Amino acid sequence: QVQLVESGGGLVQPGGPLRLSCVALGCIFSINAMGWYRQAPGKQRELVADKGGSTIYEDSVKGRFTIMRDDTKNTVYLQMNNLKPEDTAVYYCSARGIQYSGTYADFNSWGQGTQVTVSS
Repeated sequence: QVQLVESGGGLVQPGGPLRLSCVALGCIFSINAMGWYRQAPGKQRELVADKGGSTIYEDSVKGRFTIMRDDTKNTVYLQMNNLKPEDTAVYYCSARGIQYSGTYADFNSWGQGTQVTVSS
């Protein structure tokens, strides 16, 4: 079983930066893609950024957020700049790939979520 552990959430003022981190732990053979989603109160979970064969960003974060992967550490980062109150949400890390524990199997894992609050 592959577990994702997130860190880096918190309270930040509008216009400020914040960096989220997520490490994948377990018997990982390979990771195809890692990404970040978010869910604001009363709204559905939405894709923020995903990095696999290509990199995808939600329109409202383009030019402000950057997703980065360090495959040597099975880690994905989300650098968020110029944060806005509408970025307030619980941010979830996701990862898809192949695990190995005697046999190969696909995995599609989620982190527990980290709160990001943008407010003055």
